[in-house]
Amino acid sequence: MLLAQKGIIKHIPKFHRGISHRGLSRTGPMASIHGPSTDVSEFHEVLKSSKRIMALCGAGLSAASGLGTFRGAGGLWRNHQATSLATPEAFEQDPGLVWLFYSYRRHKALQAKPNAGHYALTELSKKMPDNFITLTQNVDGLSQRADHPREQLKLLHGSLFDIKCFDCDRIELNNYDDPFHPLLAIDTEEDSRLAPAENTEQARAAYEDPNVDTTTINPDDLPHCPDCKVGLLRPGVVWFGEALPEDTLEEVSEWIEKDKIDLILVIGTTATVWPAAGYVSEAISKGAKVAVINMEGLDGELGAASNLRGDDFLFQGDASKILPEILKPIIGELEGVH
Repeated sequence: MLLAQKGIIKHIPKFHRGISHRGLSRTGPMASIHGPSTDVSEFHEVLKSSKRIMALCGAGLSAASGLGTFRGAGGLWRNHQATSLATPEAFEQDPGLVWLFYSYRRHKALQAKPNAGHYALTELSKKMPDNFITLTQNVDGLSQRADHPREQLKLLHGSLFDIKCFDCDRIELNNYDDPFHPLLAIDTEEDSRLAPAENTEQARAAYEDPNVDTTTINPDDLPHCPDCKVGLLRPGVVWFGEALPEDTLEEVSEWIEKDKIDLILVIGTTATVWPAAGYVSEAISKGAKVAVINMEGLDGELGAASNLRGDDFLFQGDASKILPEILKPIIGELEGVH
């Protein structure tokens, strides 16, 4: 599909270990003037010569772990109202409803396991402790559970498993309790307590009607901050209308400005949401080649990485299979990871 569609390449050798030969090629001639390369051997040479590398990750990285994309078919925002679940105002109006939704997401994420793509990035971090950084839009905690060094993992949208105070600066990292609080036990999206947030006209009308009480849990019974004693504890994610974590953005900017960048890996994301949308162009301006790892080919939506050049790369397929292969010259074989 990727190259054969225009007759550029008559034959692409079948790639082993389950990676679609549509997206990767070992030995076939690369028509680089027509678009990005899919040659793994060519990428390996670029990888081995790269001194500074950054990765930008989205939901596609976690797809093989069983977690769906957020807005795709069956995505959570297809069935629920974002405005009643993922804003500070929603939390103020009904913190129990918001907490139940995020408790369900925590539960689903904890049922999933990090995949080989997460572990490949972890190993690359360990091999390049000062010269590799991962920026992720994912809040699912799978990179952390794959032991990705936190100092090299920049959480642009926070984490389901970091717990913050709604009123003060307290934050607890990597709390994997399930449920976080006994009142928040939930194991299905069909739980009737989530009904006020359903994406239906009836639910929206009831939620917005000041005369209708849709409160699911008494706020006094929800967990409060042990430091200030006043604020409710909340999920440590970035909600709609909130600023991204300033310290994280500053750390990313400092890393980018420090020196030349040789390579950026764009993994499972179209990078169309700011600031992710700007990081690809920033890396290119610092000299980086771009390698996209995505289920989408040239016919799909590549977003911020859509203008790939002849010396860039596009590997179409499952990131959990592709990343261990293309990063092998640095990370070697992953042991005991499936």
